[in-house]
Amino acid sequence: MNIRQPNLPVVSPPMPEPESFSDPAAAVDRLMELYDGATAFLRERFSETVKAGHPQARYRAFYPEIRISTTTFASTDSRLSFGHVASPGVYSTTITRPDLFGNYLRQQIGLLMKNHGVPVTIGPSITPMPIHFAVSGEAEVAIPQEGVLDFTLRDVFDVPDLTTTHDDIVNGEGYVHGDGSFPLAAFTAQRIDYSLARLSHYTATAADHFQNHVLFTNYQFYIDEFEVYARAALDDPDSGYTAFVGPGNATITSGDGKLAAPAKLPQMPSYHLKREDGSGITLVNIGVGPSNAKTATDHIAVLRPHAWLMVGHCAGLRNSQRLGDFVLAHAYLREDHVLDDDLPTWVPIPALAEIQVALENAVETVTELEGYELKRIMRTGTVATIDNRNWELRDQSGPVQRLSQSRAVALDMESATIAANGFRFRVPYGTLLCVSDKPLHGELKLPGMASDFYRTQVARHLLIGVRAMESLHDMPLEKLHSRKLRSFEETAFL
Repeated sequence: MNIRQPNLPVVSPPMPEPESFSDPAAAVDRLMELYDGATAFLRERFSETVKAGHPQARYRAFYPEIRISTTTFASTDSRLSFGHVASPGVYSTTITRPDLFGNYLRQQIGLLMKNHGVPVTIGPSITPMPIHFAVSGEAEVAIPQEGVLDFTLRDVFDVPDLTTTHDDIVNGEGYVHGDGSFPLAAFTAQRIDYSLARLSHYTATAADHFQNHVLFTNYQFYIDEFEVYARAALDDPDSGYTAFVGPGNATITSGDGKLAAPAKLPQMPSYHLKREDGSGITLVNIGVGPSNAKTATDHIAVLRPHAWLMVGHCAGLRNSQRLGDFVLAHAYLREDHVLDDDLPTWVPIPALAEIQVALENAVETVTELEGYELKRIMRTGTVATIDNRNWELRDQSGPVQRLSQSRAVALDMESATIAANGFRFRVPYGTLLCVSDKPLHGELKLPGMASDFYRTQVARHLLIGVRAMESLHDMPLEKLHSRKLRSFEETAFL
């Protein structure tokens, strides 16, 4: 039976005074010191409390924060889409896992200092750290189920609070922190911690393994080909890749390594071809449907990937298309509905030139076709995304009319969701699909046709996605992150 402990005295770890830093590395070192101190305090108090029971105090620690104050407009390079605040004022953001985000934080803080000529202030925030996130990743520490402890957990420790875990910043809803400061980054610490926990749950791999270039697919066959590619890359000393990680954090570092398979695959199996600096490639099998696509991108977005691409199967809508042809999306018809509340359908989702060029060049390289000849196997056009896999079984007149009016050339259940969430989260996005059936022309996805299609096309399609990502890897970040993704009031952090 839980015994409530009202009005317990609050005990917190020693909190140093905020300090100004003009060196990005030193600023991140202080963030790590504050974060490690807060999490260690909570873990130790939690372990003690579970063993002893009947706590006599409430334990609270706080996330660290970055704060900047400027009284002038920055004189910045107009080509840059990030690295500076929009106007004079005070800006802040809470920070979690500075060990995971160290390189990112050093880069973003350095740009602030360079563009504004002012230091940043590092210190504890006023945002409590939930105990669940403090012990996350610690195998020897687990939160017991409700009713197991002899006290109510939320009476003694802070727990996740959904009222402060939201997407108001990225959704452009004019969010201002409780102390009046403006957002410095797209996500608060609580929002990031929430997604890191969800990623581990859905993909069965730790967030540390995710790479900066993310491929999404809707078929397991692509995973098999990705592993084949990864093993060859690990045996190539010039590839730059150092490890391949699968569900359960199973890892190999050579092509002949044995990749242990988990007893049960997670909902969204993820595989990571890693580089030392995190600039490798992650492939996520999101399965079928816009809900899965939204879930995956909602959480991967907090890692601030450099780009994500959809490489999956689609229905071809033109009689001139053949099974195995490619579709490069340059526009999206959004009938998936899962993002309507966050990003209204009247918001255009533009094609990004940098991504389009990378994908088309990759198709040319792999197929050895170019120019006008490329049109034999690839169409560029509108991709429609719907939320009903069996739309053909209903009255087709409405859907078919909309498909015709939009000039759609392909239909799937994920691409527009991934692109729209890329736009919403300011992550460069793109789509290259492969035609696996033509329902409007009597070519349904049947077992015999599917087997032949998979044998001949999956390997080539996966290789195109990998080649596109490798070309984006060589592109400067300030060029890849298009200004088309940024509004006129943006966070300084990418």
